[in-house]
Amino acid sequence: MSVPEVHTDSGRRLGDADPSQEAPADLRLVPPALATWAAAALALGAQGRWVAIGVVLCACAGLGVLALPRVAARAHHREDTADPVDGAAPEHRSHPGGRTGPGADPGGRTGPVVRPEPARRSRRAGTRATAVAGVLLCAAAGAAAAGLHGADVRSGPVPGLAESYARVEAEVTVTSDPRRTRPRVRGDHSTPVSLLLDAEVDRLTAPDGTVTKLRTPILVMVAPGDATERWQRLLPSTGLRISGRLVPPRHEGERSAAVLGTDADDPPRVSRQPSLLQRAAGQLRAGLREATEGLDADARALLPGLVVGDTSRVPPDLHDAFKATDLTHLLAVSGANLSILLFLLIGPPGTASRSERRGLAPRLGMSLRMTALTGGGVALAFVIVCRPEPSVLRAAACGLITLLAIGTGRRRSLIPALAAAVLLLVLYDPWLARSYGFLLSVLATGALLTLAPRWSGALQQYGVPARLAEVVAAAGAAQAVCAPVVVVLASRVSLVAIPCNLLAEFAVAPATVLGFAALAAAPVSIPVAETLAEVAGWPVGWIASVARTGAALPGAEVDWPGGWRGAALLAVLTALLVLSARRLARHPWVCSAAALLLVLAVLRPVPITRLISGWPPPGWTFALCDVGQGDAMVLAAGDGTGVVVDTGPEPRLVDRCLRDLGITRVPLLLLTHFHADHVRGLPGVLEGREVGTIQTTTLDEPPEQAAFVKRTAAAAHVPMARAVPGERRRTGPLDWQVLWPAAGVPGAAPAPVTEEPNDSSVTLLVRSGGLTLLLLGDLEPPAQQGVLRSHPALPRVDVLKVAHHGSAHQNTALLSSARPRLALISCGRDNPYGHPAARTVEALRSVGAKVLRTDTHGAIAVTGAGAGLRAAGRS
Repeated sequence: MSVPEVHTDSGRRLGDADPSQEAPADLRLVPPALATWAAAALALGAQGRWVAIGVVLCACAGLGVLALPRVAARAHHREDTADPVDGAAPEHRSHPGGRTGPGADPGGRTGPVVRPEPARRSRRAGTRATAVAGVLLCAAAGAAAAGLHGADVRSGPVPGLAESYARVEAEVTVTSDPRRTRPRVRGDHSTPVSLLLDAEVDRLTAPDGTVTKLRTPILVMVAPGDATERWQRLLPSTGLRISGRLVPPRHEGERSAAVLGTDADDPPRVSRQPSLLQRAAGQLRAGLREATEGLDADARALLPGLVVGDTSRVPPDLHDAFKATDLTHLLAVSGANLSILLFLLIGPPGTASRSERRGLAPRLGMSLRMTALTGGGVALAFVIVCRPEPSVLRAAACGLITLLAIGTGRRRSLIPALAAAVLLLVLYDPWLARSYGFLLSVLATGALLTLAPRWSGALQQYGVPARLAEVVAAAGAAQAVCAPVVVVLASRVSLVAIPCNLLAEFAVAPATVLGFAALAAAPVSIPVAETLAEVAGWPVGWIASVARTGAALPGAEVDWPGGWRGAALLAVLTALLVLSARRLARHPWVCSAAALLLVLAVLRPVPITRLISGWPPPGWTFALCDVGQGDAMVLAAGDGTGVVVDTGPEPRLVDRCLRDLGITRVPLLLLTHFHADHVRGLPGVLEGREVGTIQTTTLDEPPEQAAFVKRTAAAAHVPMARAVPGERRRTGPLDWQVLWPAAGVPGAAPAPVTEEPNDSSVTLLVRSGGLTLLLLGDLEPPAQQGVLRSHPALPRVDVLKVAHHGSAHQNTALLSSARPRLALISCGRDNPYGHPAARTVEALRSVGAKVLRTDTHGAIAVTGAGAGLRAAGRS
């Protein structure tokens, strides 16, 4: 066959400008890498003896499989060289020329080949045996590495002391940057923001004075204190002396042997200064933070995170927006950061080794060898500045894979390179085998190398421009393979992830390049770095706007079954959609209808949502939101207007409730008291809505939650006021009176003065048309008795919001006086407090009330009045 015929059969155009021909992907390293990964993940949670047995069995089996072909080959060789039997002709004997037979000439140029099929079968069997042996031996290596790392965690005195919650004196070496925890609502309080540091214990003094030298990984948790800022400036490799209490880790099989708790009331006691490299990296990172001081809040928070993974300034609401749009990969150091820098140096893929190569390297007169060395230097500097933690090493490995793509322009060599990177990284740090971040990184990189090129080609066949096709295919492929893992972690699916990633993609490269330029310029000239950071702030601000806008859409996220079952379901549905995509593309009307349905699902117009779901019911006057273990209520005050009472523990939940109700204007937001499960959702109410005034109780307890409300209100420029005992107010169809706190109300019976937050809850008697509601907040029995004494003529009510999530502490006299027709209880599913109490539910039913609760009925809406009073749950 001639050369043109070969080119024609290949189906690809060859020429001087594109002399390489892609061959099928080389997958030989994939099974060993997966075996190493799986074995390491299993071995980390197994007992030492089982790990040892598994390692020995895999190693012996691998060596045995590797030896089988050689044994078989020797047996075949003995058969072939044996003397003929029973006068057999000598024509099967081998001759030096490789030919046999009676007619073979001395040069060996004629005659048949000896047993060609058995020889080929033997070679194929040897190849298969080698592959199987490689898988088994790599599994043994992965299990052995994981077993040794796991043994390091479990050995020594640290685990035993943690089990006894002992106080110890420890000398440790910091191995990570300090990172802040997010405040979490636990019942009526919010956990304080602490600092977490990974560290290794070098020297441990037990309570009995025993001193042990060791190297055991631990997690240091620093409670907030006066010296928190000094703790937050600690650098990796710093030596510290810490006194604190050891506690067991939260989950079995973690990287840390224990958690060492201390506080930041005093500055950290430094026993050893950080290394020179870490000091240099710390100065560069500090210079970047200084250069971004003049930017707006979002850009100031995001630029250090985008460049070097420094997310210390990212506020919770912005982080939640990135989570909702699946843009969190931009907040972590990833291979994309390094890829952009290498692309800038070398140029587009496939041109690095050609005469017309692009990028900065040829313009600077750099040879190919010097270009490769410079690229390696960039990768090394990237690891140093971003800290050589496992996530950074993973990012560097993936970035070097991209360097290979840029240098060769061939995809065939990238899959084995990715497999080799996985294999080596898991052997170096077996804990990566259980890291969801590592899994997402590998899946995304693999999708970009395998699925994205195929999907891009398919899109281009339908007329999509090449550049747009590449971007869409990359975002779609990464989302398709990563979404099932995200479901395991978050039990939700983002419907805006692909468009948000597409919109943000065009700003990532300039933001990254300018950010690294500001990082490099900061030690030399802060004004120059500030100028570069200001220019970088434009694309960074665009990325933040994309995240916030996407997350603000009503249907940005949808709930999905969690766990691996939910992940498997999503993976199956995604595979079916991908397999049917080509067929669906032949029917434009089907594609258009699907796109329209997706847009409607994301935008969720209230009329259409109400028509489909029946929520909210027409003419609703009161709604009890489903916010878990907390309170959030809405009183209808006109078209798109509502008075909100409490906000629940989570901004996202109350925001979703208000969106579903169509509330865009809140003339009054009343916070009954300052417990976290009533006020922590405040940012969700303020987000994207016009709020007139925030009214609160008179007792600022707990003080940290009261301070949170004041900070949040000030940041949103919303005025605050105190609820005045006995005051009456009116908004639209609503009319209400403050029944409690009642101290100091003229003519009222004496009421107890309380310092208990629950008993300081603002209690409202509300009238809306012919409907009467009593909202009790979290009043306990003493305060409930006070309400009854202060208002002995309390009328019968239609709706009672039961106090304190339906706890057992209720005043039956108040319930008998109110005699509600509907009793609504707000409580979380499977809450640890037993809310609502069975005796409370029984007491409510005994006075004639119909009881509805958010843990079983979901959000609850009340409609009508009198004989037409109805309550509908959204379960």
